[in-house]
Amino acid sequence: MSLEAIQKVADAEQEGQRRIAEAQTEARQLVADAEKNGEALILEVRAGAAEEHKKLMRQAEDRAAVRAKEIDRSARAEGEALRETAKAHLNEAADYIVRKVVGR
Repeated sequence: MSLEAIQKVADAEQEGQRRIAEAQTEARQLVADAEKNGEALILEVRAGAAEEHKKLMRQAEDRAAVRAKEIDRSARAEGEALRETAKAHLNEAADYIVRKVVGR
């Protein structure tokens, strides 16, 4: 093999090594970028999920407050109706009690 051919083979090997080193560096950078982007995306998704959670909690609390007011109104109305019924029967109840006590 001629000296010139040997030099070409050596040059080709060096060029190949250089390309391999560049490819490895680029691959490491791509992996690092992908990890960085993945972590940023995870943080973004977590932040979005936290906001969505807060929003859903506010909605649930609002619905619960409305429902609590409805229950309160209903309970007050029912209580008032029971009081009115009791008032209407108060004299009857008093007479009944007196009859039971006196009748013994």
